[in-house]
Amino acid sequence: MKFSFDADLDYQRQAIDAVTGLFKSQEAMTSQFTVHAHPSAHAGFEGLSDLGYGNMLHLDRETILANLRKVQNDTGLALEPSLDSMNFTIEMETGTGKTYVYLRTIYELNQLYGFTKFMVVVPSVAIKEGVETSIRMLREHFAALYGNPPMNFFQFDGGNPSRVRSFATSPSIEIMIVTVGAINKKTNKIYQPAEDLDFEVPADLIRATRPIIIVDEPQSVYGDTGNGRKKGAGRSALEDFNALATLRYSATHPKDDKANLVYRLDAIAAYENELVKQIEVDSLITS
Repeated sequence: MKFSFDADLDYQRQAIDAVTGLFKSQEAMTSQFTVHAHPSAHAGFEGLSDLGYGNMLHLDRETILANLRKVQNDTGLALEPSLDSMNFTIEMETGTGKTYVYLRTIYELNQLYGFTKFMVVVPSVAIKEGVETSIRMLREHFAALYGNPPMNFFQFDGGNPSRVRSFATSPSIEIMIVTVGAINKKTNKIYQPAEDLDFEVPADLIRATRPIIIVDEPQSVYGDTGNGRKKGAGRSALEDFNALATLRYSATHPKDDKANLVYRLDAIAAYENELVKQIEVDSLITS
């Protein structure tokens, strides 16, 4: 069965442009770094290394803040007074194509700015499988839109740490899909030296690429707790991955965690634009 996709939905285009607009004036460029074999693994041998490719950002924070305010003004959102983090929030109602939007944003960021390393973090194995299915289904569609750039993807788990080396050393678009459960404990294999990587630590190679992290359903990924929003293990783990930027996609961001909101398509807007069939109200309280 072959699926067809509409590439011209205005609200999806607006969500994509809101993110790419953050990096306006960025030149297409990459950083390069050396991926060494562990010295004890090849004692006495010289020159055993690969060249790694990572994302590189040359814009200063003032320029990014100006870009952010321009995006917020264009999308009718309140302007941020300052740029306190490189976390950006995209609010999209369920059923409006959130996964399509963030996967297409990857291609757009690559085409415009040369970014190649992307880490998609999800709350569960089921969603991880769904993201991989979406990538497979959309690959031909995106190839037609963007001139078929080389693109590789994989699901990270403790059984395939060697795949991280090609993630780090490939100049192509690389998409790593990972559950928060694989990164939220320091005892996880992503933080342990791996024999298949010549005893490199997978997380160290990922950090070196300065990935753009896409968080699918951050309210579930972060694991924050309590009214005081105590920082959860998922949020702490992501803050340690040296991300160039973090893009958070959800329909239900917590009210106190919508920093740097760049796009909003809430339930009411989705209903008014006939993108969803109905709005459900949980309860009505009167006084």
